[in-house]
Amino acid sequence: MNRPYLENAKLPITLLRNMTWLDKLERRIGFLAIPGLLRYVGFLTALVFVLEKVNPGYLNLLDLDPVAVVHGEVWRLVTYIFIPQMASMLPLPDWVNVGFYLLFLWWMGNGLESAWGAFKLTIFYLIGMIGTTVAAFFFGAAFSNFMLTTSLFFAFAQFYPDLVIYFAYILPLKVKWIAWVSAVILLLQIIVGSMQFRAAAICAMGNYLIFFGPSIIRDARHRRDVTARRRRFEMQTRDAEAEALHRCAICGATEVSDPNLEFRVARNGEEYCMPHLSHAKAAS
Repeated sequence: MNRPYLENAKLPITLLRNMTWLDKLERRIGFLAIPGLLRYVGFLTALVFVLEKVNPGYLNLLDLDPVAVVHGEVWRLVTYIFIPQMASMLPLPDWVNVGFYLLFLWWMGNGLESAWGAFKLTIFYLIGMIGTTVAAFFFGAAFSNFMLTTSLFFAFAQFYPDLVIYFAYILPLKVKWIAWVSAVILLLQIIVGSMQFRAAAICAMGNYLIFFGPSIIRDARHRRDVTARRRRFEMQTRDAEAEALHRCAICGATEVSDPNLEFRVARNGEEYCMPHLSHAKAAS
């Protein structure tokens, strides 16, 4: 027997059954976790940006080029994650955009590691890298690390939906709003894009779908069930109201809605509950 099996044998059976696949994986290979992973990514991204400024064209040696990888440049399978995002919606210098990008990456890394732990964040990032590589090799999608960063942001929004960030460095918005807009844009791109693009996008976002897909489906089913139960209750209430024998002409109350009410017929022929019978007498 190996050591992980012996460690698991010490746990109660009910606890083992309640553990997720990630928890079980962490007990076996948790030593592979990289604490502060996105800090290292951010530091190397800053270094790559400096090298690009010193030697323009340096980024061409690092991007995820399947043809170059097949010809022996295997470092591209990793180095593409260090390519900085130098463009933005505002006409700012590239070093400003890279600075904000690195701060944002650092911020997300701290938040995700605090919520998940180093191991789960490491696995999430690794699966994202694998998905991006599959998208590049099998579908020719040049996503670079954009989808990987997007999946990190979506994961961050799952844990911190109400945090406020400054979109385009100016407009204060909650993280969940930006995530929803980004998701809608990505979904529209998938719908109108080619089948090749759809497959590539799904592969590149595979880490998010693996980690959060089941819970999203469960929440959607729960909301659907709650809505269905509410609709059935409202229909039953309406049916019961329709079958009521007594109904106040002023407030509409019935013996079904309030079994403690008493009703009387006034001189005008209308039926009233006792609290409103005096209004009927005054009117007559």
